[in-house]
Amino acid sequence: MVTFQPRRLKDDHNGYFRLLASIRDFVDSFANSSPARLALFIFTAVILVFTALLSLPMSSSSGTVTPIHDAFFTAVSAVCVTGLTVVSTATHWSFFGQLVILLGIFIGGLGTLTLASLLALIVSKRLGVRGKLLAQEALNNASRLGEIGTLLRIVITTSVVIEVVLAVVLIPRFMLLGEPWWQALWHGIFYSISAFNNAGFTPHSDGLVPYETDLWILTPLMVGVFLGSLGFPVVMVLVQVGHRFRKWTLHAKLTVSVSLILLVAGTFAWGFLEWENSRTIANLSVADKTIHAFFASVMTRSGGFNLVDQNDMNTTTMLLTDALMFAGGGSASTAGGIKVTTIAVMFLAIVAEARGDSDVRAWGRTIPHSVMRVAISVIFMGATLVLVGSGLILALSDEPLDKVVFEVISAFATVGLSTNLSAELPPAGKYVLSALMFAGRMGTITLASALALRQRSTLYHYPDERPIIG
Repeated sequence: MVTFQPRRLKDDHNGYFRLLASIRDFVDSFANSSPARLALFIFTAVILVFTALLSLPMSSSSGTVTPIHDAFFTAVSAVCVTGLTVVSTATHWSFFGQLVILLGIFIGGLGTLTLASLLALIVSKRLGVRGKLLAQEALNNASRLGEIGTLLRIVITTSVVIEVVLAVVLIPRFMLLGEPWWQALWHGIFYSISAFNNAGFTPHSDGLVPYETDLWILTPLMVGVFLGSLGFPVVMVLVQVGHRFRKWTLHAKLTVSVSLILLVAGTFAWGFLEWENSRTIANLSVADKTIHAFFASVMTRSGGFNLVDQNDMNTTTMLLTDALMFAGGGSASTAGGIKVTTIAVMFLAIVAEARGDSDVRAWGRTIPHSVMRVAISVIFMGATLVLVGSGLILALSDEPLDKVVFEVISAFATVGLSTNLSAELPPAGKYVLSALMFAGRMGTITLASALALRQRSTLYHYPDERPIIG
């Protein structure tokens, strides 16, 4: 019997390697045949894993099992970098639970397409042509196909470097405010990752309210959120060519321009609407009011941090916040919404139509009609999701329409600002918001990429006939 043992071990060893090879070939084939489906599969699997981890007794500070609907909601909110919560991040979760949430934010911040491309690289050591096309589309054609692998590594490196810099700035301030070094270290790391990934989770039970006039803390958070909302393609352009605007890509020009316009307009509008509101900023100095308005404008487009109770804002301010949340940030970024480039393309199309131009132009470039079709599809899908989600939440609760729409748009746009409706909903309502967060993070990106890769040529053309519009 002993003489047959080595052969049996060798057979088992070979069978193990054959199994690994089969798994590698399956993932490789899946990645190259349907990259978008692989991206959805990966994020679904990651969410389920984090749900299981957050359900463990060791994840809660009380040592008890967290209900599955609360654990699932928190996992989706973290991986989809939203920031909506149904339990207090600071008091309900243990250090292990908060660490799981932070890891979910970091993984989710990389994005579906980047993560799918990285998985294909790790498993099969290469990307097929369709996989490279998908990764290139995810990064807005920021590089040639042959450089995609290097570019994906740069994406991760850039994320880590920015988050480390933010943490280095925040940690000393928390220490000066009296926190032990280990707690200041944890809070600095948590806030840096949460800010750059536009997540909005806070490890303090009272959030950022105690620091509402502390620019040492608020400024790094605003810088981190703004950089994260620009997207990796824009950040890489800024790193490569700096302030030389003429050398920027059209995508970078549109993203930065529209982001700054929304930032300035949002600051003035929010400040004007809340200036005399005694429940929010009326009793503050002019300087502090300005800080609040600027901070709110940065955060409403995806950051999710807040200095005032959202229930205390005027109804008109909530409507303004709805619009800014729906707009979101840049494509291939950690922000949500329909994206600022979508808004820019549609605005340029309206201007071209008003002028009677046949082409849509910007900065000496013509925008293809296929891009406008994708923009229309993204806007229509976003509006449909908000409409359906609002209808379902209204059916499941007795809350007023303005509060429901606010929470639904915050979930879809992965912002994280809340009127505390998420925590008050029954489990069915929490699953609806979870689906909206997932669809908001995955849907628009996957739809845009799928449409970009599904261009087919036809050998015939029907006669033109113009229907009546308007």
